[in-house]
Amino acid sequence: MSKNIRVLIAKPGLDGHDRGAKVIAHTLRDAGMDVIYTGIRQSPEMIAEAAFQEDVDVVGISILSGAHIQLIREIAELLLQKQGGNNPLLVVGGIIPSEDKKSLYECGVSEIFGPGTSTNEIVAFIKKSVNL
Repeated sequence: MSKNIRVLIAKPGLDGHDRGAKVIAHTLRDAGMDVIYTGIRQSPEMIAEAAFQEDVDVVGISILSGAHIQLIREIAELLLQKQGGNNPLLVVGGIIPSEDKKSLYECGVSEIFGPGTSTNEIVAFIKKSVNL
């Protein structure tokens, strides 16, 4: 019996706009994944702890604020510390300037989904990337 892909969706920092995160959470759930949504205004520590406690395969960060590099870098470092070498896949959705993408990929982000990305593309990427 194969286990479902477990995904944590989180909104770090002071960004209170969570419509997109909720749409993605519902989409992934409809695709057969187990989804945990942490809600808005989560600290990097809270996100990493939730990912560890929930034993997730994927951490999806939805961010629209200008603090994306700092927050995502901190989340990636905390995930590495908590999970040892067994890191969950880290994906980001939101408005990320193209000049910032390289820094995010370098700190451990596997993919960045910008506005207009189809939900089918997100589901396909996660399913392809998580080997269960």
